This record gives sequence, structure tokens and C-alpha cells, in this order.
Amino acid sequence: MKKNKKVFVSGCYDILHGGHIEFFRQAKSLGDYLIVCFASDAVYEKYKGRKSALPEKHKKYLLENVSVIDEVVMGENLDDPIFDFKDIFIKLKPDILVSTEDDRNADKKREFCKEHGAVYMQLKKELHFERISTTEIRMRISAPEEIPLRVDFAGGWLDVPKFSRPGAFVVNCTIEPKVSLKNWKYKIGSGLGGSAGYQFLSGKDCVVSELMSGVGWQDPAVIIETGLCVWRSGQKPILEAKINPDFLIGKMALLWNKEKNKTEDNTNVKRNYNKIEEASKIACSGVYKKSLKMICEAVDLSYKVQIKEGMMKLPKYNELAKKYCGGGHGGYALYIFKNQKEREKFLKVPNTVPIEPYIKDISSNK
Repeated sequence: MKKNKKVFVSGCYDILHGGHIEFFRQAKSLGDYLIVCFASDAVYEKYKGRKSALPEKHKKYLLENVSVIDEVVMGENLDDPIFDFKDIFIKLKPDILVSTEDDRNADKKREFCKEHGAVYMQLKKELHFERISTTEIRMRISAPEEIPLRVDFAGGWLDVPKFSRPGAFVVNCTIEPKVSLKNWKYKIGSGLGGSAGYQFLSGKDCVVSELMSGVGWQDPAVIIETGLCVWRSGQKPILEAKINPDFLIGKMALLWNKEKNKTEDNTNVKRNYNKIEEASKIACSGVYKKSLKMICEAVDLSYKVQIKEGMMKLPKYNELAKKYCGGGHGGYALYIFKNQKEREKFLKVPNTVPIEPYIKDISSNK
């Protein structure tokens, strides 16, 4: 009688999803009998550094009820995160060990199979609908319902890795009204960090998404952190300082410039990075001293750089300072006023929006 060809797969399977089921289906097609091994709670916690989303008994029960799976076992070897399944594999003697094409431990698993008389095979990650990872599911579950967007005061572009400068800063502040996927209160393409905000609300890694788009990390960094923040210019967001921006209440507003802002389209435009760095250091001092005057000085210097870059001059409205938001050349412009009375005069102008600084209430964890 022909021996059944046993196929063995191993993984965490912390949150079972469609990609896992498709992988099981493809793996089963390579033989006759599919064995699925999942990491025990102890193994998962040791090597992931966090608790499993599902207790191992629940995970085992779910996997046992997937029709394509013939046998479910648990990897309990704590000595090696790659081979938590080692003992059970040697005992069951499967014919084939299968993993996905992006397995970083492929060479080690291939050698392991040679030692134990099995064949190692890799499968492409193929799915007829949108792929999603367990990490993305975790982020989707924890994604907030609404978030603030942001205005940048100085140091814009110094968050783009290729333009970063040691000793320089990026200074920005989150604002409300906040936005949600169902209620977006600002124009699209506004220069307020909306792209990063959308990714965050959708449960994506918005820092990675922004960097992959060729722009900087300041938008997702401050949206996640909130408050009036100083970041070190560099390859990744490092928070230098953060304060409550309450001294900006009643003093900020936006003016829509009708043209959409696209930061990625302006990344390689010639601009004066020395002046941008200078403005960032002034703004940094302004944050430490909680000085509206110094922040306005930094905003004004940033605006002068923008005009030299080729942006159209903004109209005057008795403001203390103004500049284009984000990459500029369109979208919103930020205006800062001496007091709420001056801002109210400005808000009579068409296409203006009052905004207030926002910081997450740490005490209530909102």
C-alpha cells in the first residue's frame, strides 16, 4: 500500500487569517497528509516579546477545525526560535517541510531537512484578495477612530532621510478638529499630514508607508505622539522635546490655496537647507522657552525659504507669521495671530479654517 506523503508546516498563527488558509491549502497539495505546528504560548512570548493574542488551547481548536489540516501539533522547543518544532518533527518524520518564499531562515531549514531525510520547499504568497499580515491585523484592531492632523513650524524636509542633518530639528504640532475615515474635516492634499493620518486610521504602519513613498517621517511621528514636538533630524523619528501647546490656543488658522499639495512632487526642488536648519534651531529654542515670538520667527524664516523656492506670496492679514503647510506649492497655509480677536477678523476671509493645538490627555489615555 502506498505510503501517505506527509507535509509539515510551522508558524505562530497568532491571529488566523485568509493568507494562512491559502498557505495550508497550497502546502497540502504537495502531499497527502498535512501537519500544522504552531508555537506554544511560552515559545511565542519568549521570542516575540509579547503575549499571544490567542491562548494556545484556542489556537489548537481553531486549527483542528480547518478542513484542509489533518493533524495539529504544538512547537515547544524553547532553545531555538527557528526550530521550536524540532522535537515533534523528528518524532513524526514528515516527508516535506514547507515555508513561504520570504522565509529568512530558508538555508537553515534546508540543512535541517537534509539531516532528517526530508525535502524543503518554499511557496509563493498568493492570494486572490488583499493580503494582510498578523501584525497588520493587530494594528487594524488597535487603530483609533479619530486622530489629529498637524502643522509644521520649521525644519520641514529635514525628516526626509536623504536631507537629514545632524544637530538640526523638525518642529511641529498636532491640531484639531480631529478627523476620522467617516468625517474628514479638511481639504484633501492639504499639507497637514493627511496621507499619514489616513494610513494610521486604516491600521497601517504609517511611518513605513510615508518613508516608502519617498517623503519624511514627521507626519506619522507627531500624529501618533501629539502635542508641540521637537524631533531630531535623522533617518527615523527621535523625539527631542514635547510640551503642552496651550499657549497657541486661539492664535492659529488655515487658508486654503485652492491647489492641492503633493509633497512627493516637490522633494527634489532646489531649496536653502541651511536656512531651514537655522529656522529649526530657532523653533526648538522657542519650544523650550514656550515663546510664541521665537516660533513665529522660525515660521517667518521658513516662509522666506518657501518664497525663494518659487511659491507664490501669501496675502497679509495682520498676522504675526505665516507659511505654507507641508511641502507647499498648494494646500493650506498656516497663519499665526497675536490673539483670538485678530484671528476672528481673518476668519471672515473665504476658505479659512480655525484650528487649535492638540495634545492627548495622558491622564485619561484618550
